[in-house]
Amino acid sequence: MLALLDRNDRHHDALREICEQDPSVWILPWAILPEVDYLAATQLGHRAAAAFLDDVADASFRVEWGRDEDVERARHICHRYASLHLGLVDAVVIAVAERLHARAIATLDLRHFGAVKIDGAPQLLPRDLRQRT
Repeated sequence: MLALLDRNDRHHDALREICEQDPSVWILPWAILPEVDYLAATQLGHRAAAAFLDDVADASFRVEWGRDEDVERARHICHRYASLHLGLVDAVVIAVAERLHARAIATLDLRHFGAVKIDGAPQLLPRDLRQRT
């Protein structure tokens, strides 16, 4: 999300192009909202954080508020990959992606997402962009 918010990020244009093709396919798991807000404010400034909040409030992105089983699946993922120290946010993103049969996950965190065997094997964008052609 930060790369999408930051016009100067080297991945911004590619992610924006994908987002603009079909914004409805971008689903934000609830767990990322505070993290994106914090990182946007501290790394990009309060205007970027406010723009993100506006986008969420205006339903520019669909928020997946989750189910109880997402947290249980996240716990299982954290235990299975304990050496990675995934944490709640990454594990919930994976759990929601699995439940929704996501075709892709937008992440630059390849250390975590690249190491986990995610059910359905979604692409990791922008890393896998060249595989889409």
